[in-house]
Amino acid sequence: MTPGAAGPGRTAVVGLGLIGGSLARLLAARGVDVVATDVAPATRAAARRAGLDVHDDLASCVAGAGLVVLAVPLRAMAATALEVARHAPESATITDVGSVKGPVRAALAAAGLADRYVGAHPMSGTEHSGFDASDAGLLDGVTWAVAPAAGPEGRTAPAQRLATVLALVTGPCAGRAVVLTDDVHDEAAALVSHVPHVLATQLFNAVAGAPVREVALRLAAGSFRDGTRVALTDPARTEAMVTENAAWVAPALRKVIRDLELVVGALESNGSVHGFFHDADALRGAVRSGPGRAPDGSATDVEEVPLGPDGVTTLLEHCRAGAVVVGLDTTRAVALLAAR
Repeated sequence: MTPGAAGPGRTAVVGLGLIGGSLARLLAARGVDVVATDVAPATRAAARRAGLDVHDDLASCVAGAGLVVLAVPLRAMAATALEVARHAPESATITDVGSVKGPVRAALAAAGLADRYVGAHPMSGTEHSGFDASDAGLLDGVTWAVAPAAGPEGRTAPAQRLATVLALVTGPCAGRAVVLTDDVHDEAAALVSHVPHVLATQLFNAVAGAPVREVALRLAAGSFRDGTRVALTDPARTEAMVTENAAWVAPALRKVIRDLELVVGALESNGSVHGFFHDADALRGAVRSGPGRAPDGSATDVEEVPLGPDGVTTLLEHCRAGAVVVGLDTTRAVALLAAR
């Protein structure tokens, strides 16, 4: 699908922080029928000044929606889900933009929305927060994780619910979707997002407590800037993200600690650290080639996957191996799947 292609009808965005605000701005810019709301009056006023269709309450915002996007903090998800269950049409598909999927699914299930929920997580953000930091370009063309099931043994969302979310991602958002289960998402997000936030914070902490702090800050250049950018994020937000995904973040950090202890031991004993710096050479090549392309830089083939029950399973299997959904043919209910 192309930007502006047909979607679920009206989309309601609940929560207008950095991600929710950016999504609402992008959908509005692409001509999508989008309404939004936020609990903070000042945020609603700012969104209206930006030209968005903003409701003062959740009930009226979600009442006529075909897709409801929950963009509230994790701590508010359970209460918000209960309100959505009371006021959204039964036909509405529910998704979210949170960085952890397991706890969100649990909150939606407790609200009676399990069969209508497809989790989602746009892999984009900044160290800033709030509606004033939001921008339509932040989510334009980015990769999304889309989770129609909790785990390999869990029940998957109906194919039409998954198709609704894929239509949003590959249509007006002009992005790609990696279809996976909650547990795979949360494990992968721990490695590529949550652990990096912890390590960036520790780099800050190390400098903050160093006797040469002022000199170090004056000498800091690109490596420190790039390694600590996300440490400028609101620490309360980072803390919530990491603790909500503790089951996957903790073991990943233990491996980091073990690896670093081996490096420390080698440095202190004049041993070799060659393996530490070269074990990921193959991964460097894959990352440099970019997503959706082979290691030699050539384009990958696109496969059509019908979105029946077997199609959802097929998407989960292929995306687990590195494939991505790059488009959706809504007239034939077919997802376009590109290998890595």
